[in-house]
Amino acid sequence: MLDIIKVIILGIVEGITEWLPISSTGHMILVERFLRLSVSEAYWNMFLVVIQLGAILAVVFLYFWRLWPFTKVNSQETGIFRVVDRRKFFMWLKIMVSCIPAIVIGLPLDDWLDEHFYNPNTVAVMLIVYGVAFIFVEKRNAGKKDVIRSIDKIDWTTAFIIGLFQCLALIPGTSRSGATILGGIVLGMSRKTASEYTFFLAVPVMLGASLLKLVKFGFAFSAYELLLLVVGMAVAFVVSIISIRFLMKYIKTHDFKAFGIYRIVLGVIVFLFSFTGLMA
Repeated sequence: MLDIIKVIILGIVEGITEWLPISSTGHMILVERFLRLSVSEAYWNMFLVVIQLGAILAVVFLYFWRLWPFTKVNSQETGIFRVVDRRKFFMWLKIMVSCIPAIVIGLPLDDWLDEHFYNPNTVAVMLIVYGVAFIFVEKRNAGKKDVIRSIDKIDWTTAFIIGLFQCLALIPGTSRSGATILGGIVLGMSRKTASEYTFFLAVPVMLGASLLKLVKFGFAFSAYELLLLVVGMAVAFVVSIISIRFLMKYIKTHDFKAFGIYRIVLGVIVFLFSFTGLMA
C-alpha cells in the first residue's frame, strides 16, 4: 500500500513537471531520494521513463484532432472517405526532422549519460543555468514581435534546430519542454507556438524512449509491478491534462520568467541538500 501512495505522488510530480519547463527528470531524481519504491534497480530505471506514457496520452487526448493526419471528405459517388490532411502531414514530417538529432545523438549516449549525469549535482546546475537562460531570453525579447505564430509557419531548418535544442535535455535537470520552448522563443516563435510544438514533438520522442526502456527491461513484469506502472501512468495522465491547460492559459498573459526564477531557487535548494548529505 505504501508503494501505491508513493507511485501516486510520483505520477503527480511527472504530470506537473513534464509539461512545465522545470525538468520532469530532474524532479523525479530528487523525489526518488525520498520515495524510492520497493522494487529492483532495473524496474525503477524503467519506471521513471515509462511513466511518461501517461503524460503522452494526455497530449493525444487534448490535441487529437490537431494530431490526427486524416480528414473526412464527402463524395457523391463513393460516400465518405478519409484522405491525408496536407497541413498535418507536413507538420508530422517537420516533427520527424526535429527527432533526427535525438536519434543520432541520444540513442548512442543514453547509457553513458545515465551513468555520468544522473545525479543531484548535475540537476542543480542545469536547473540554475536554464533558469537564468529563461530570464535572459525573455528580457531580451521583451517588446519584440513574434516571427512564427503558428506551427504551419515553422520551416525545415527551424524544425531541425529545435531538435538540436531538444538534445540539450539529455542532461538531467535541463527539461525537454524547457529546452525546446526556449529554443523556439530564441528562433522567433510565439510562446503558444513553441509550447504546442513541444507537446507534439514529445509524442514520438517520449514514446520511443519508453519503448526503448521497455525493451531493455524485457517486458517481464510481475502483477504487482504492472499495477504500480499503470497507477503511475494513470495519475500522470490526469495531472498532465491539468498542467497543459494551465500552461496554455498562463502564457496568454505571462512570460516564462517565473519558471526561470523557480528553477534557480530549486537549484540552490538541491545544492544545499546535496552539500549537507541529505541527498546522498
